[in-house]
Amino acid sequence: MGYRNLSECMCDLEAKGWLRRVDVEIDARLEAGVIQRRAYHTGGPALLFTRVKGCRFPMLANLFGTLERTRYIFRDALPMVERLMKAKADPAGALKEALRKPWLYAGAPKALYNALPRKVRSGPVLAHEARVSELPQLVSWPMDGGSYVTLPQVYSESLAKPGFGGSNLGMYRVQLSGKAYEPDREVGLHYQIHRGIGHHHGEAIAAGRPLPVNVFVGGPPSMTLAAVMPLPEGIAELLFAGALGGRRVDMIDGSRSPNGLPILAQADFCICGVVERGEKPEGPFGDHLGYYSLAHDFPVLKVRKVFHRPGAVWPFTTVGRPPQEDTVFGTFIHELTAALVPTVFAGVHEVHAVDAAGVHPLLLAIGSERYVPFAAERQPQELLTNAMSLLGNTQTALSKYVLMAAKEDNPPSTHDMPGFIRHLLERMDLARDFHFITRTTMDTLDYSGISLNQGSKLVLAACGPKKRELARELPQGFSLPEGFRDGRVFAPGIVVLSAPKHDRGRDEHDPRMEALAKHLEGVGGLEGFPWVVACDDAAFTARDWDNFLWVTFTRSDPATDIYGAGGFIHCKHWGCKGPAVIDARLKTYQAPPLEPDPQVEKRVDALGAPGGPLHGLV
Repeated sequence: MGYRNLSECMCDLEAKGWLRRVDVEIDARLEAGVIQRRAYHTGGPALLFTRVKGCRFPMLANLFGTLERTRYIFRDALPMVERLMKAKADPAGALKEALRKPWLYAGAPKALYNALPRKVRSGPVLAHEARVSELPQLVSWPMDGGSYVTLPQVYSESLAKPGFGGSNLGMYRVQLSGKAYEPDREVGLHYQIHRGIGHHHGEAIAAGRPLPVNVFVGGPPSMTLAAVMPLPEGIAELLFAGALGGRRVDMIDGSRSPNGLPILAQADFCICGVVERGEKPEGPFGDHLGYYSLAHDFPVLKVRKVFHRPGAVWPFTTVGRPPQEDTVFGTFIHELTAALVPTVFAGVHEVHAVDAAGVHPLLLAIGSERYVPFAAERQPQELLTNAMSLLGNTQTALSKYVLMAAKEDNPPSTHDMPGFIRHLLERMDLARDFHFITRTTMDTLDYSGISLNQGSKLVLAACGPKKRELARELPQGFSLPEGFRDGRVFAPGIVVLSAPKHDRGRDEHDPRMEALAKHLEGVGGLEGFPWVVACDDAAFTARDWDNFLWVTFTRSDPATDIYGAGGFIHCKHWGCKGPAVIDARLKTYQAPPLEPDPQVEKRVDALGAPGGPLHGLV
């Protein structure tokens, strides 16, 4: 039986030695975030801050900080959920297994029953009330525009189809304070494009009605996981939370709620309100791409009540350049859903939204190439259909770069980064295999495009026999034009070099990059280097794969920032004859990278020093 609430989970983890109490005073402004990030990177336990400066509520950090701990939290129901996922992917195989080993599926009816939310008349969360300003005011990065809820469960229902079946539970950041908001009466609600709450909000706007929204914090851990689960449209996250949590989710009837919307009975906190027209600036906020997302107008939640349970604890995380605690969410979800990929995307066998590149900027995939099996040489055809499917469904639609290989060529796994990239570079046809989609939607948090939510995408699909041997050393006589320097081989077939600082405007090519591509046309011996990456600091970028992926794919927009030696456009198709050049410099219009506060870092150093209260934890 799973945990009813967060308190049961914490008691269990503490008994196992996976939760430690921190009784020294901790400041929610910057200090708590630094400690959480360090605890995650050291593989440390969950941390309960019992004394939060200026706040009466404890804070819980790093709850999902390791994959082992996350699996343990859901251990009771996880095996059956995994079997049900595999059964959906392969019904015939599941039936055979059930006939041979029926006991493996004995818990299936119970799991399906647990998926049904249960209406109750009351619950612990209604016991007490508070003001927004009394909640923990977490500020994670120095330039954040205020305090934020970083593990919220934002609940809304369809006005056209009210009830649990038409509900949405999402993790959309909530800004508790900031100069734009009326204290204790307004909070910011930042949801990105392609999010379920957007459909509900659109219905409310069309009907001229406010949208009721409840923000839950804490409660059963399965609710937090469900809020980030990329479920197909039409399947309520509440159902998944019950199945994964091993017990039905208790929801207090909306008649007891100030906005008419059901409330999670076992939540630690609930902010009840309505969203009306009248957006306000939200942000800046240090986000999971490793940069700040800047201030933009987003909806405002008019707060009607804030409830909390007795002994309420405020769970939180901080986000930043990957990997962070949310990386564990992604890995856990991938383990659950990998078998379902071919059922959602016909012809696609494996996908990998690359965490080190910020998730949405880079998607690697393996698909089928069966359209012309009798062809003398396999060419990307079905792969392009697969790519369009990936860009037209679920969260993969937000991908910026989609790199695809054919299953028939026996490529390495998409999780073998060096091997998969090498496989593509050996087979890519520089004149044929670049397929751009311009002036299209992109991830709200990605500032490399031409405006907020708008930029371009690139499908690079390669298949067939090897076309080149990748080089590992720069050719003799390798040279660069003035202003470019420090050319070095990062990996077979990839050159990284330092370029002059970017000084152009948004949505325009840089003549210096065009000059670099033109110069490379005259450099001999580059046949084994199909990729050249121009960046601000070649040494940093080439230090390891994490740096290379982060710099290359978070700082470039395909249509704006890809050039090529011998580049050409034929009937609106772009290609090149020599190396493709990716301009991965930090642009003048991009948000700044996240940098910690040195003084806060020193304070945490002292807390973690021998004899300090955090020694061995951070």
